[in-house]
Amino acid sequence: MADETKNDDIILSVKGVTVAFGEKVVLDNLDLDVRRGEILGFVGASGTGKSVLMRTILKLVPRRSGSISILGHDYDSLDAKARIEMDTRLGVLFQHGALFSALTVKENIQLPMREYLDLPQSMMEEFARLKIELVGLEPDAADKFPSELSGGMIKRAALARALALDPDLVFLDEPTSGLDPIGAAEFDELIARLRDTLGLTVYMVTHDLDSLFSVCDRIAVLGQKRVLVTGTIEDMLAFDDEWVQAYFRGKRARTIVKPASSGHGSTLERAEA
Repeated sequence: MADETKNDDIILSVKGVTVAFGEKVVLDNLDLDVRRGEILGFVGASGTGKSVLMRTILKLVPRRSGSISILGHDYDSLDAKARIEMDTRLGVLFQHGALFSALTVKENIQLPMREYLDLPQSMMEEFARLKIELVGLEPDAADKFPSELSGGMIKRAALARALALDPDLVFLDEPTSGLDPIGAAEFDELIARLRDTLGLTVYMVTHDLDSLFSVCDRIAVLGQKRVLVTGTIEDMLAFDDEWVQAYFRGKRARTIVKPASSGHGSTLERAEA
């Protein structure tokens, strides 16, 4: 489909990326653009390489070929100082939180500050308090260890750490996995609110149909080792691919809420209708 987005609006550009583990090619000549200020939902069947691509973008997995540009810069061409500056503009929430179990919530949030910034302890204490409040945790969560937190609290604490350095681009790996429907919906609302208030761009790997319908501006579908389609929910429903149709129109497809023709209330319509 045609894309009229200006280059200035592209905050992440993946071009011709191929990733392989030995003889097994996971991603083959893959292209993907992420626009500034959007929440992009990245989906695909289990084992297709969604998290592999995210980790490749973050330089945690080597690529065989292709280029990746973040915030207008090719990471590979940056000198050491510029790479450090680039790293501070990225935030990451891994699937299970990846909090350090021996550190309190406050200490986990302060970890990126200690690594990248030269701040007095009093300032780091204040910044950590602000991040804890920002993600909707109670103040007393600051001194708790991960083992003392519920699953939803762990996600929020990990998100607070991802936001520690005030990034421009945030990567979320299955942020609502393991949460009950109410907790997942609240986390989706939090992501949308933070995007709007902080001006974030969000790259979200997810299986959660509710997240895709409720907070994602666009969706990219991974299949056959490449991005099959990008676009809105309507684009997904119209795309002629067996897996995409099964995913978005299947038995678990989300109900679409539409205004009633009378102008009062709303009507419910299944996505497969």
